[in-house]
Amino acid sequence: MDIGVGLPSTVPGAVGTELIGFAQRAEELGFSTLAVLDRLVYDSYDSLVALAAAAAVTERITLASTILLAAYRPSVAELAKQLASIDRLSGGRLVLGVAAGGREDDFTATGVPYRRRGALLDGLLDDLVQVWSGGGQVPGIGPKPSGGRIPIWIGGHSEAALARAAKHGIGWISPGGSAAAYPDLVERATTAFAAAGRDDKPKMAAMTYVGLGEDNATRGAQYLRDYYSYIGPKAEFLAKSLISDEGRLRETIDNYAAAGCDELLLFPTTADPGQLDQLAKVAFA
Repeated sequence: MDIGVGLPSTVPGAVGTELIGFAQRAEELGFSTLAVLDRLVYDSYDSLVALAAAAAVTERITLASTILLAAYRPSVAELAKQLASIDRLSGGRLVLGVAAGGREDDFTATGVPYRRRGALLDGLLDDLVQVWSGGGQVPGIGPKPSGGRIPIWIGGHSEAALARAAKHGIGWISPGGSAAAYPDLVERATTAFAAAGRDDKPKMAAMTYVGLGEDNATRGAQYLRDYYSYIGPKAEFLAKSLISDEGRLRETIDNYAAAGCDELLLFPTTADPGQLDQLAKVAFA
């Protein structure tokens, strides 16, 4: 199982130099992927701008949006150009992770109807492929992605999300939860791929939050309560689920590997690049 990390672009107080150093250190330590979260109505860096900055200071590591709430962005043409630009700047290292999203304020802020987000996302994914191939409502938007199109991961637990993954994606990504429930998700995604007539297996990914050390655990838990305040009591569950010691991190990695996960993304709740050394010590032991 591959191990990737999240770029702390949504962590309160993260400064630009820390994020740049974080991206460089993640590559130096051998992590497979550098991923970003997406939120509009929050004091955070834009996820695509953060990935572009990371592309400029790295050479090998995969860059992924996990998860981009693409449907709140009004212009598919502009989004297609932004994504293709990051892909070309990085030498073809971009993976696009998308989901319908659950934060109504993000959609309100851009004037996009929240209750149509699933249908909008389905249409957006079709349109992105058309633009990348040189078509679309106004043909000729470039650049084209390095490989012709950008690989897509789909997130979301609904049947619609699984069908979306089977139609558009290389696989499916879990936004969190227990590794004990993960084999069922692998089975559901595999079944969806087969039902869509695909003979390949979905690439399965998952993410979890980490904050090793007592201080990082305390600050990290507060960050998660704030970031996920829109989901009410579940925010407290996420805060209490934060991995704060090396033993539990090792157990989590082993459990996901045994459950059929192909790549686990560890999202630190601190912008300190030193946290990466602690994670690598456990992940690559």
